[in-house]
Amino acid sequence: MSEVRVIEGKPDARGRRVAIVAARFNEFIVSNLLEGAIDTWRQRGGASEDLLVARVPGAFELPVAVRKLGASHRYDAVVALGCVIRGDTPHFDYVAGECARGLQLVSLETGVPVAFGVLTVNTTEQALARASTGGANKGAEAMQAALEMAGLLAQLPAGE
Repeated sequence: MSEVRVIEGKPDARGRRVAIVAARFNEFIVSNLLEGAIDTWRQRGGASEDLLVARVPGAFELPVAVRKLGASHRYDAVVALGCVIRGDTPHFDYVAGECARGLQLVSLETGVPVAFGVLTVNTTEQALARASTGGANKGAEAMQAALEMAGLLAQLPAGE
């Protein structure tokens, strides 16, 4: 690899503008994801005025709000946060699958990185473990990924 040029984004928030769209459904989980994302933003040098948090009812509504923010081209990245816990009906499959598909389409359509911080778990215990504060927090990981992708895309040649 030493003779190959490698480009990577750095998880640096300084000078970046990022939006977080967070679902209110399963608030007791999503609030921890949001806290992890905001803490990572601050740790990486982000300014409060360059971070927007928008709230939506649930995970199914994330893609439309993320698309509106991504299409504005005011943000270097958007972080989507939510939690879908499997129940006794196929509702989980529809919500989780369509949320993921919608967020991927937004990123591809707008060219703005969308970090997937939506937990899709079988139990509340699994969700709590993935949203723990001070531990492995998927909201923090999503912000990290968003910053890295924003940094990478800033280095890549502009497309048509």
